[in-house]
Amino acid sequence: MKPSILIVEDEEKIARVLEIELEYEDYEVSKAMSGTEGLEAFQNGDFDLVLLDIMLPGLSGIEVLRRIRSHDEHIPVILLTAKGSVEDKVSGLDLGATDYVTKPFQIEELLARIRAALRLHSKVQKSSMTGTEEPNQNQEVWLSAGDLKINEKTREVLRAEDGIELTPREFDLLVYLLRNQRQVLNREQILEAVWGYDYMGDTNVVDVYIRYLRKKIDHGRSPLIHTVRGVGYVLRTET
Repeated sequence: MKPSILIVEDEEKIARVLEIELEYEDYEVSKAMSGTEGLEAFQNGDFDLVLLDIMLPGLSGIEVLRRIRSHDEHIPVILLTAKGSVEDKVSGLDLGATDYVTKPFQIEELLARIRAALRLHSKVQKSSMTGTEEPNQNQEVWLSAGDLKINEKTREVLRAEDGIELTPREFDLLVYLLRNQRQVLNREQILEAVWGYDYMGDTNVVDVYIRYLRKKIDHGRSPLIHTVRGVGYVLRTET
């Protein structure tokens, strides 16, 4: 079966070019010209990936993304952003966007990112179906460091038994740090592991998310996430 892609883009020429290129690459393609139309198409369809413009009439791309993530945490969503819209990029990534591409973009770069996102999504689905991530479905497994613990199955995060709300990307980052606690990780390692493929954007996105995590995890408590100057970050309890 062909992978199905939903394009949500209000610029008709861009949407048509994307449709032609994706159909040539043997994808099934649907288009929506506004945020409202795009959300409705997503809710009524069955898609493998969404290409989502941020600047849309009706609902904004960021709002569409938020509503998609409330319904499906895992479907790949690639944002199409205007040059220099750093705030929108950060907001989108914070809400769980898989990646972003800045306009004007090279179609080959976009196609490469689509292939990478679909490969990652396929691996996650297979892993979930085979149960490799959770060998015993009846057993709750917690990762912990000091008074911090998280449950990957229920996505609960507790610090000294206080619940902490994390975005999907923040949660994935924390899981990776916990699984590799006491190991110093550089930005490239974190990007590849948490974003799932070689991220082609600015590695400073790691610093942004580390800052978000520190505010939620370390704020007012003994720090668990430490900076190793010139190298990267490490999660460890101080002894």
